[in-house]
Amino acid sequence: MQVYQTGDIRNIGIVGHSGSGKTSLLETMLFNSGFTSRLGKVEDGTTVTDYLPEEIKRQVTISASLAPVEWKGTKLNMIDTPGYADFIGEVISTVRAVDNMLMVVCGVAGIEVQTEVIWDIAANNKLPRIIFINKLERENSCFETVVEQLREKYGTGIVPLQLPIGKESSFTGMIDLLNEKAYRFENGQAVEIPIPDEYMDDYESQRPYLIEVAAESCDELLLKYLEGETPTNKEIRSALRMGIAHGEIFPVVGGSVAKNMGITTLMDLCVDLLPIPTVNAAAPASAIVYKTLADPFVGKLSFLKVIDGQFNAGDGIYNVNNEVEEKVSGFIIPCGKQQSTVTTVNAGDIVAIAKLQNTQTSNTLTVKGQSVPELAPSKGPAPNLTFALSPKSRDDDDKMSTALSRLLEEDPTLAVEKNAETHETLLSGIGETHLEVVAERFKNKFGVDVVLKPAQIPYRETIKKKVEVQGKHKKQSGGAGQYGDVWLRIEPYADADFLFAEEVFGGAVPKNYFPAVEKGVREAMSQGILAGYPLGNIKVTLYDGSYHPVDSNEMAFKIAASQYCWNRSWMCVSPFRKPTWVTLWAI
Repeated sequence: MQVYQTGDIRNIGIVGHSGSGKTSLLETMLFNSGFTSRLGKVEDGTTVTDYLPEEIKRQVTISASLAPVEWKGTKLNMIDTPGYADFIGEVISTVRAVDNMLMVVCGVAGIEVQTEVIWDIAANNKLPRIIFINKLERENSCFETVVEQLREKYGTGIVPLQLPIGKESSFTGMIDLLNEKAYRFENGQAVEIPIPDEYMDDYESQRPYLIEVAAESCDELLLKYLEGETPTNKEIRSALRMGIAHGEIFPVVGGSVAKNMGITTLMDLCVDLLPIPTVNAAAPASAIVYKTLADPFVGKLSFLKVIDGQFNAGDGIYNVNNEVEEKVSGFIIPCGKQQSTVTTVNAGDIVAIAKLQNTQTSNTLTVKGQSVPELAPSKGPAPNLTFALSPKSRDDDDKMSTALSRLLEEDPTLAVEKNAETHETLLSGIGETHLEVVAERFKNKFGVDVVLKPAQIPYRETIKKKVEVQGKHKKQSGGAGQYGDVWLRIEPYADADFLFAEEVFGGAVPKNYFPAVEKGVREAMSQGILAGYPLGNIKVTLYDGSYHPVDSNEMAFKIAASQYCWNRSWMCVSPFRKPTWVTLWAI
């Protein structure tokens, strides 16, 4: 693949609800551009971007996948993203790389849950959006109904650039409101035809709205429009570009991915209307790593967006965050699992680099000898579901640990911790499907069979009423003996896990033995009598006792304090650090 200048690059994330047709749309774009000679299918596992075993098995996108589409002298860096909620982290990481979003909406279902979620993500990041209404060939599909839903939800900036000719199975073409033409789709190509007479009223009612919305985004054009002058198509197109870039206009087009209808016109609009990357070509070279992929054959792949300047393979890469130089022999242009290489990459482009040993996701890169500030990382969702992770074979402990570190680097939405009480490795993710996929990756990528199971619950025991108990330790063995005697008041205590106090009068227990008494109590609390769980929410007061002037020592009082009797009648399994004593809970 050739090296493209910034002005000839468009970075676009393909987003939408699961099943709306994102992967198939990109597959059709690649086919129309000549990159592939036949159309792959999601159900057959033959698409360019859904190539992971887990994706082929489930027939859904799991990992955001880059696929550049070369179209009319422009490089469309398309990133196919998941539409399933468990993998929303992939969408959020993609936001850091793209400058535009192509929202795919089903012409039958209309706005769905993830449509709204991802729209909000795009809006929060001020990304321009273009909307493609798919599946117009299907029964119960309706372009106009979906446009109205979008307008009600997201305002008057929703503006159709096309009107469909025909409906459902009779859908055959589109009326181009911007260029005042009509097209019939034949074998993936748009063949120009006259605007059908039966659609002339719709055309004449919708084109003025397009002009009005475009004029509102350009003061000069608005003044001309209010004075009664008719803007030219060139002026309208220029105003649309401005409104799209500012997030004021969201153009809507439609078609059928399954029948390759309307895809080339969509590609034309991506080239013509969507903003180019905002860069400073004269600034020092800087890039941010937006994604890391653990490839068992190639090694680690770091995907990066070049923010400013230019990178050349011979200049060397410097990691700003870790203050270390990295070796690079070339830049990889991935297209799914296929790869080509270049030795130069310009501002605004997206590439990958293999085997950056000291670089992680969200790191800032520059050229050796230049100085740039660290770029702000993207923030993914916090994990909210936890399972215990273990290898099927104990011999695979080390292999599992190595694989886990690689997968954590690849997926920032995962978290792991070692529970000191249950001695389990706890793996947390976004949802059950997310963690199931991670378990499959252990096997598919690293050859480690792992088991996910519900984590053990570290309960606590406590007491339910105040009691007073004696602990006494007395031992004689021919020489110096051991003697310790304590009276303890034990009661529920909601303000902390444990509080030790003393109310000894008259020196019944010398002060220098108080720490030994507390230590003995703490040791006894490590295991309760009901189920063996640690004790908590307890206050223990040393209020009386006795000692021997010769035989008493710290060890004796520690043993005495640890021997006080827990009684089932005043014990219960309870929540930890909560005042409701009879509830079971986990930390």
